[in-house]
Amino acid sequence: MGTSPSRWSQRRERRKLTSRRGNPDGTMSLKEHLYELRRRLGIALAIIAVGAVFGFFWWGWHIFGLPSLGDVVIAPYCGIPESDRFSQGSCQLLQTKVFEGFMIQLKVGAAAGMAITAPLWLYQVWRFIAPGLYAKERRFALTFVGAASVLFVLGAALAFYIVPQGLVVLVGFGDSQFLTALSGGDYIDFVLALLLIFGVSFELPLIVVMLNQVGVVSYEKLAKWRRGIVFALFIFAAIATPGTDPISMVALAVALTLLFELAIQVARVHDRRAARRRKAEGLDDLDDDEAAPFDYTPTQIEEPEPPITPTQPRERVRYDDAT
Repeated sequence: MGTSPSRWSQRRERRKLTSRRGNPDGTMSLKEHLYELRRRLGIALAIIAVGAVFGFFWWGWHIFGLPSLGDVVIAPYCGIPESDRFSQGSCQLLQTKVFEGFMIQLKVGAAAGMAITAPLWLYQVWRFIAPGLYAKERRFALTFVGAASVLFVLGAALAFYIVPQGLVVLVGFGDSQFLTALSGGDYIDFVLALLLIFGVSFELPLIVVMLNQVGVVSYEKLAKWRRGIVFALFIFAAIATPGTDPISMVALAVALTLLFELAIQVARVHDRRAARRRKAEGLDDLDDDEAAPFDYTPTQIEEPEPPITPTQPRERVRYDDAT
């Protein structure tokens, strides 16, 4: 029998390397980074899989008094007048393929499960990224992720709200010659595409704010480009919306215009604060070739804390460290 550690002991050592107590300085080799990435991705995928299974069964179940996922998804279709639906008096969609119903339930359940478990698997991603960030960068990243999540949910909620109105307009063309008989696959693809497009589109103003925070775009430029931005937003809404109805296009364009105006005002406040800070420090009065003033007065430095020594020496892995 060899003296090499078992698989479980190797995993235990890798967990020590990712913890503050077992690895105070937080340094990891390339191989250890890859092991940690694999572990975090595995946990995240397992969480998503559990959420997908839950969403799959939620399709036909009423949980905690809530409507089933199938009823929620089909609700916009029920907003179409009964005289324009193929199955008058009911809200059932057509199933034109053998496995169409199963695939719809699987697709919608996976999307719902991924959305519900988003805080859990995003936490795993954050645990892998956070050790490489400074405290200021962590706060910046948390603010960005939090705002992006809220904007995505707002965009998806707006899309779900206007789906019935958009369907009424779309199926209203030629209502005296046609009777609407939507297949389940086409309807679900339309709804999911609209939710995704609205949610992602609501992230655009946040990107503008982030660019202003890092100094790429100023408030003066945004105010100067306001008319062009509004025109571009309406063009983008006309191209991005999956349906040709004016309701979806106008709703997306107006919502993005309001969010961009809010982003411009946030940039205005940020630039004013930055200007006051520069003026207080006397940086605006300096020429381009003049050095910034520094205070060379010595200050009292606290005694550094002694380094934390691990209880057990770190075992060296038998491979060439590429880092």
